[in-house]
Amino acid sequence: MPITATAGGVGRARFVSGSLMRHVCVMAGTGAIGLIAVFAVDLINLFYISLLGEKEIAAAVGFAGVVGFFHASLCIGLTIGIAAVVSRTVGAGRAEDARRIGTSSLVLMTALSVVAGTGTAFFLHPALHALGAEGETARLAHRYLSVTVHTLPLLGIGMATSALLRSVGDARRSMTVTLAGAFVTAVLDPILIFGFGLGLDGAAISAVVSRTVLAAIGLHGVAVRHRMLGRFEPSRLAGDARALGSVAGPAVLTNLATPVGAAFVTHSVAQFGPSAVAGAATIDRLTPVAFGLVYALSGAVGPILAQNLGAGQFRRVQEGLRDSLLFMVASVAVAWLVLALGQGVIIRAFSADGQAAQLISLFCSWLAASFFFAGGLFVANASFNNLGHPLLSTGFNWGRATLGTIPFAWWGSHYGAAGVLIGQAVGSSIFGLLAVIVAFRLAAKLARQEVPAPGAAPAPVLDAPVAPTSAQAATAPAAAP
Repeated sequence: MPITATAGGVGRARFVSGSLMRHVCVMAGTGAIGLIAVFAVDLINLFYISLLGEKEIAAAVGFAGVVGFFHASLCIGLTIGIAAVVSRTVGAGRAEDARRIGTSSLVLMTALSVVAGTGTAFFLHPALHALGAEGETARLAHRYLSVTVHTLPLLGIGMATSALLRSVGDARRSMTVTLAGAFVTAVLDPILIFGFGLGLDGAAISAVVSRTVLAAIGLHGVAVRHRMLGRFEPSRLAGDARALGSVAGPAVLTNLATPVGAAFVTHSVAQFGPSAVAGAATIDRLTPVAFGLVYALSGAVGPILAQNLGAGQFRRVQEGLRDSLLFMVASVAVAWLVLALGQGVIIRAFSADGQAAQLISLFCSWLAASFFFAGGLFVANASFNNLGHPLLSTGFNWGRATLGTIPFAWWGSHYGAAGVLIGQAVGSSIFGLLAVIVAFRLAAKLARQEVPAPGAAPAPVLDAPVAPTSAQAATAPAAAP
C-alpha cells in the first residue's frame, strides 16, 4: 500500500521541525553506515588481495581504484542533485512532482552511467598508462576493470535509490541499501579469492554481485515500500533533466575534481615503486571508512537544508550549517584518535612493509588531521549546492584539486612519496578553510531575510527551480535548492 506521512512518505517534510543537531546526527549516522558499506567493499577487496602477498596485485587494485573513484564521483554528484531537487519538492508539499522527478532521475542516472562505463572500457589502456601503471601491474589493473566497469549502471541505480530514500527522510532504509552490498562482498570475497583460488578475478566477480544486490534492494525500497516512482513521462524528461542538472551538473563537476587530484597524486607516487602505490592505495581505501561520518555529511546536510529552504525557514538553514560543522569536528577528532592508536594493527592487517608501512603510519599519526579542513569543505559544498550557489562548490573543489594539489604535491615529490602526501594535505586544507568562511557568510545573509508566518511567502528564487506540472503545484511557491 502507499506509504503514509507518518511512515516517512513523499508528502511529509521531516526536517522543518525538531532538533537540527538530532537530524544531522541521524542522517549522517545512518548515511555513514551506508557510505562506509560502499567504500568498505573496496577496503575488503584490498584486505583480501593483500593477503596474497604480492605488491604488484595490491598496486593494481590501487590504480583500478583511481579509475573507480571517477565513476563513484560521477554517481555521487548525480545523487546530490537528486537529493536536493526531490527534497526541495517534498518540502514544498508537491508529492506528485517528487514522484515524477524520482522516475526521471533513475532514467538519467542509468543512461549517463552506461555512457561513462562504455567510455572507460574503450580508453582503459591509455588511462592506466597516464596514471603510471606499467608491466604486470598495468595488466592486472586492466583485467580487473574489464569486468567491473560494465556494472557501473548498477552502482548508479543503487546510489540513486539510496538518495531518493534519504530525500523523504527514510535514513534507515537508505542505509540498508548500501549495507547489503557490503555484506555480499564480505561473504563472497574470501570464498572466490581463496576458496576457488580466483585471486583478483574473484574480487572482480564479487564486486559485480555486490552491485547487483545494491540496485535490486534500492529499487524495491523506492518502488515498492515508498512508491516514490511515478509514471515515466518522456515529454517531461527534458524539463526534469534541466532541474536536476542545475544542481547535479555543478555537483558532478565538483566531485570529479577530487579524483583528478587523486590521479595526479597517484602518478606522482608511482615513480617511487609498487610499494609506495600499495601504501597510498591502502590510505585511499581506509580514509572513507575511517571518516565515514564526515563523508556522509555531504548527503546528510543537503536534504535538511533543502527542506527548510523550501519551507522558508532560513534561520534553521544557518543553524543546520553550524550544527553540521560541530558534528564534523567531533567526528574527525574521534577518527584521528582511533587511527593514531590503531596504526600498528592496520599496517599488520594489510601486510604492509617498507614504504607502504611508512606512508600508512604518516597518515594515521599526522595527515589525518587535515580532515578537519576537508570535512569543512564537504559541509560547505553541501550548503552551496542547496542554497542556490552550486558553482561555488564546483570552484572550491576544482581549486583544491588543481591549485591546492598539483603544485603542493609536485613540490613534495622532491622529498619522496611522503612529501607528495604532505603537500596534498597542506594545499587541500587551505581551500577547505576558505570554503567554510564563504558558506557561513552566505548562510548569515540568508538568515537576515525577514521571514513571515509559515506559508505566507514563497522561498527565494534561486538557481534551480522545479517547474510544477499539476494545477495545485502551479499555485505553490517555487522550490529552490
